[in-house]
Amino acid sequence: MCPNDTNPMGILLGGKLVHWMDLAAAACAQMHAERTCVTVAMEKVNFHLPVRVGDIVRIEAKVTRVFNTSMEIVVQAQIQGIGSNGSRTVSESWFTFVALDDGQCPTRIIPIVPETEEETVLFNEAGIRKLNR
Repeated sequence: MCPNDTNPMGILLGGKLVHWMDLAAAACAQMHAERTCVTVAMEKVNFHLPVRVGDIVRIEAKVTRVFNTSMEIVVQAQIQGIGSNGSRTVSESWFTFVALDDGQCPTRIIPIVPETEEETVLFNEAGIRKLNR
């Protein structure tokens, strides 16, 4: 974490982290769909820990479920302090993206099939989140 992304107290700006999470989700969506994808929605974001100058930030994104032209992606941001072992979760959110065809219209996406117990849980929870939206 560099000073130019922080507030005067040396803590990462929340909007900057959300921006990075959206970029990670977009890259994940576009790699899966093999076409342009756009953000449609994002679940609430909670910030569990501050990110300070010098911390290392790692952001991971994974498709949890595909619904015809949209997909849900879970994004988790973690930090590791200099000289510390292990990482800690800073924030987690669920993004919804839609794939677009060459005419900028929604287009079908390759479905995913959960293979592990964790993937099955994420897959099922994605369906519940969609119903709640």
